Amino acid sequence: MHVRVLLFGMLKDLTGKSCDIVDVREGSSVRDLLAQYAARYPTLSPALSSIAVAVNQQYAAADTVLNASDEVALLPPVSGGAPDSTATNTEIGELETRPHARIVRSPIDAHQTLSILKRPEDGAAVLFEGVVRNQTRGRRTLFLDYEAYEEMALQQLEALASEALQKFPIRDIQIIHRLGRLEIGETSVLIAVASAHRGPAFDACRWIIDTLKRTVPIWKKEHFEDGAVWADGEPFPSEIPRANS
Repeated sequence: MHVRVLLFGMLKDLTGKSCDIVDVREGSSVRDLLAQYAARYPTLSPALSSIAVAVNQQYAAADTVLNASDEVALLPPVSGGAPDSTATNTEIGELETRPHARIVRSPIDAHQTLSILKRPEDGAAVLFEGVVRNQTRGRRTLFLDYEAYEEMALQQLEALASEALQKFPIRDIQIIHRLGRLEIGETSVLIAVASAHRGPAFDACRWIIDTLKRTVPIWKKEHFEDGAVWADGEPFPSEIPRANS
C-alpha cells in the first residue's frame, strides 16, 4: 500500500524532497516507515531521534499503524516560524482562517487587529509581536523564510486559543502567523488578548507564545551574509510522542 509523506525544514534539505509517495507493507507502523527512510537516506538518521510524526494532521506515536493513503508528516523541532499555496485567497495574503487564528503571507496589521478585537467591556488588551531582528548569535541576518505544515498548524493555533480561553479569565484572542519571506523589522507572529483585567491577559499571552514555539509545526530558515540555516527548534514537550519512542 502507499502513504504520502511530507517533509519540512531541515528534513526537506537532507532528503532533497518535500513530498514523497512511499510503498509500505500492510500493518506497517510509523517506526517501520522511519526505518525505510533511515536506510534510504543515511544522513537523515541522526535527525530522526528528535523529530515528531503526524498522521493525518495528528501527532502520532512510533507504533501507530498506517493505512493506505494516510498522510504522514515528518516534523523537526519547531522554531515558531509550507509549500507555496495556489489558493485564490493567497492573492490577498490570507491563507487559512479559523475563529481565533489565521495564517497569512501579507504584512500583519497590529492596529487593525486590536481595533477589531477590543470591546467596551475590556479593561485590558495585550499585544505580542514577534519581530525579525537583524542578527542571530552575532551573525548578521538578511531575512527569514517561514514555512509550515499549514493545515495542522492552523488546527494547533486554534486549539491553543481555545485552551487559553478555558485556562485564563479572558474574553477573546487572535493569533496570526505569517509565512514566506520576511524582512528585518517585520512581524512574524502576533498574539492579541482582550480581557477585563491586565493580569490574565499578560499571563495568557505569555503562555500562548511559549507553547506555540514548542508545539505548532512552523519553521524558519535564517538567511545570513555567509549562508542560510534552519533555526534550531526547541525540543517537543513530553506530551508529544517522539518518532523513535
